[in-house]
Amino acid sequence: MAKKIALLFAGQGAQVVGMGRDLAEQFPAAADLFRQADEILGRKLSEIAWNGPIEELTKTSNCQPALYVHGLACLAALREVAAEFPIEGAAGLSLGEITAHAAAGTFDFATGLKLVQRRGELMDEACAATYGAMAAMIGADENTVRLLAADEDVDVANINGPGQIVISGELAKVEAAIGVAKEYGIRRATLLNVAGAYHSRLMESAYVKLGEALAEIPMQTPRFAVISNVTGEEVTTPDEIRRTLQDQVTATVRWLDCMERLLERGCELFIELGSAGVLAGLLKRTRKDVDVVSASDAESARNCAERIRATN
Repeated sequence: MAKKIALLFAGQGAQVVGMGRDLAEQFPAAADLFRQADEILGRKLSEIAWNGPIEELTKTSNCQPALYVHGLACLAALREVAAEFPIEGAAGLSLGEITAHAAAGTFDFATGLKLVQRRGELMDEACAATYGAMAAMIGADENTVRLLAADEDVDVANINGPGQIVISGELAKVEAAIGVAKEYGIRRATLLNVAGAYHSRLMESAYVKLGEALAEIPMQTPRFAVISNVTGEEVTTPDEIRRTLQDQVTATVRWLDCMERLLERGCELFIELGSAGVLAGLLKRTRKDVDVVSASDAESARNCAERIRATN
């Protein structure tokens, strides 16, 4: 019996110089997506993704669209080798949720790319207007971190997996939270190298303006289940999709809940698209025996296609 397949799409932080280059060289469908992206954006995003420098690629306004295109290029390469295959569901970490919706046909490639570009610009603006930071809390449960966050007046940004939670907020308050973390029984607290306080109240300006952009986008019901970062549940109607994509900018990304929901749906083979094992590693922390493979370049895409053929 064929295994139910789930797709996972990378978020910001998974970027590496060279991403997608060999996919474009070896798979016409992947090359076409990078070509379209350059035309739609009016700049050589492909050159930045393939040649860097990393400082330029890491800028939110470049990083987010590059990861979006790379994730869909990985899927296009898979489909060139494995042909069409049934998908039970998908989830994407933060920015990757938009990639998941594009893969599911909620909107087309160009619409999703313009949305990602706008989202990146708005988040850059919010970062520039605030003095924010994020920190990883390792070895703590959600209730403990929420208590710390409330006491130190910061937000819980990501629940990535068991014992891996991220807080976000004003730099001084995040640093204060790191300073007292051990008093709450948190094993380790580490400041993250990010441009600002993503998924926190400091992104309010981006939240408002992204809502305006989402209102203009035509959407339809996804062809397969897409799990919302905010609710950890499927989203189906255009209004629900718009609301959750907007909420995600300031709300907690409940990635652990997303993975548990896909497992509840009976997903047995998870395919991570567009990063070098970050999401696979988080999933393994959630369920050690889960079957998960990653596709980030031509070789790994072919290996994933072999796995798909072997299970269908």
